[in-house]
Amino acid sequence: MEFPYLEAVLGFMICMYIFETYLDIRQHAALKLPNLPKPLLGVISDEKFERARAYSIDKRLLFSYFHFVHEAVTIVMDTAILYYKILPWFWKLSGNFALYIGLNPKNEIIHTLSFLAGVMVWSQITDLPFSLYSTFVIEARHGFNKQSLRLFLMDMFKGVCISIFLGPPIVAAIIVIVQKGGPYLAIYLWVFILVLCLAMMTVYPILIAPLFNKFTPLPAGELREKIEKLAASLKFPLKKLFVVDGSTRSKHSNCKDEEEVVAVIAHELGHWKLNHTMYSFIAVQNKDLEEAAKILTLLQFGGYTLVRNSKDLFESFGFDTQPILIGLIIFQHTVIPLQHLLNFGLNLVSRTFEFQADAFAKKLGYAKPLRAGLVKLQEENLSAMNTDPWYSAYHYSHPPLVERLAAIEEPETAKKED
Repeated sequence: MEFPYLEAVLGFMICMYIFETYLDIRQHAALKLPNLPKPLLGVISDEKFERARAYSIDKRLLFSYFHFVHEAVTIVMDTAILYYKILPWFWKLSGNFALYIGLNPKNEIIHTLSFLAGVMVWSQITDLPFSLYSTFVIEARHGFNKQSLRLFLMDMFKGVCISIFLGPPIVAAIIVIVQKGGPYLAIYLWVFILVLCLAMMTVYPILIAPLFNKFTPLPAGELREKIEKLAASLKFPLKKLFVVDGSTRSKHSNCKDEEEVVAVIAHELGHWKLNHTMYSFIAVQNKDLEEAAKILTLLQFGGYTLVRNSKDLFESFGFDTQPILIGLIIFQHTVIPLQHLLNFGLNLVSRTFEFQADAFAKKLGYAKPLRAGLVKLQEENLSAMNTDPWYSAYHYSHPPLVERLAAIEEPETAKKED
């Protein structure tokens, strides 16, 4: 008897939708609480709390009520796409389109790029209303948005152009590696992604980031001297310091007080000194890539190599052929339960790293300005003061402010009691 891959995937998708909706309901209830958490009493003003509370609730209209509708539509669409075999239909349609414009769909790279082009157009169309609502309604209502519609569309256009420029060679390379990889396929794919990530880390700040933000050298002065002194004391190879101007798009702020800025940088250097950056890079090389690339890790590639030739797996999803990209997509769906567990574990690790970086900055003598900086960032950005512990544990890679302040203050309290 064949294993019901499709039915198992659909069942888990629906269960996760129900669970995550329950977490959203819990978080919305937490945001509506009328009082500050006890640790923040006297730390954050009532006026700031009410503004943050109103903003959080309003924003949750997008990520709760509006989000519920969006997620409900998404789960219905995804279920229909898989259950009614729309994915194989769209694969064939993309092949016909390639043939129509004079390309050879028998070439798997061309066929795959045609398929991805259709997926990109679809995702842009379906995501656009939610992005517009978030930017020009929610953010604007609370005084954060500074983007014009023209700038918004330009950013979207630049993002599409970058995808068009970088996507085809990356996809083509992956297909060739899978075709030629043989028994060492998983290792070849992992090495390719490793090299790609290193290249992107080099190229992004030089060529891509300046397309969206203005970078200017930090002028000489006391702040620069303090940062350079801190970096030198930790033997951090600091080469250049830049100020990123994000004010053309948003009024969400960063620290402005010099001591607070240095304290936050001490926290970030703590990540470097404690090797958090290296651990995170090795564990999740592609954390910030698009959804289609999230499966490209060594273990997942290893699993993919075990099932990529499974005729039953492809047939369960309606395919009578075994395209490489489709195999990756199907495999991603079949390991969704493991991915959720992995993401939860990575969030736990990330939160631990944040506590350790805070403790590192404190050991350097920055406890007071770090505490003040965290509070100010929370206030100025109207971040949620009350969070549901279940929702936080599942979704947040950074601990809530209450937990971070308690961790910063706890050793001092213990010393006083001694």
